[in-house]
Amino acid sequence: MLQAPIPADEVRRLALLAACNIIYTPAEQAFDDVARLAAELCGAEIALITLVDSDYQWFKARVGVDRVGTPRDLSFCAHCITHHDPLVVPDTHQDPRFADNPLVVGDPNIRFYAGVPLLVEAGSAIGALSVADRTPRTLTDRQLASLQRLARQVSRELRLRRDLERPEKTAGDVDARVSAGAVASPTASRLIRPAARM
Repeated sequence: MLQAPIPADEVRRLALLAACNIIYTPAEQAFDDVARLAAELCGAEIALITLVDSDYQWFKARVGVDRVGTPRDLSFCAHCITHHDPLVVPDTHQDPRFADNPLVVGDPNIRFYAGVPLLVEAGSAIGALSVADRTPRTLTDRQLASLQRLARQVSRELRLRRDLERPEKTAGDVDARVSAGAVASPTASRLIRPAARM
């Protein structure tokens, strides 16, 4: 298993995640509906809206899994957020990044993964909208395009929440916090993560 590299904009990315004030919050129908729609459009057993914190990935919405998150070092989405484009893994057993991942060789036995980064600002992904299956497969061009449209919808909602929560803030404020070194893991000090169901 190969752990995902840390994105070059990690400090800024974590600041944006905190600014959205959504991680570790209760389930919401709007996000649940997007996850269900992603599963239906892609014919997938599993669909997730995942937010990637400094050391943990947490599922804002989930279809087909019981756990609420996993350590970041096991995360498929941690790989996805290092790209601007979708990440598609047709067969995890054939990909050295994931072949011996506990989520592949054990529950939920992921064999196929497709994820689209959630870009709150250009170049900074705070998570991913993803689908997965327990058998190898791929997506059609139409399914992938649909997944990308849904991811853009989620990203717009996240941007809206960031802007509504901090109406007096601007992008320059985040830059200032980053330059001052004020953000290490902005969510860690004020939020308690739910325990993952392993």
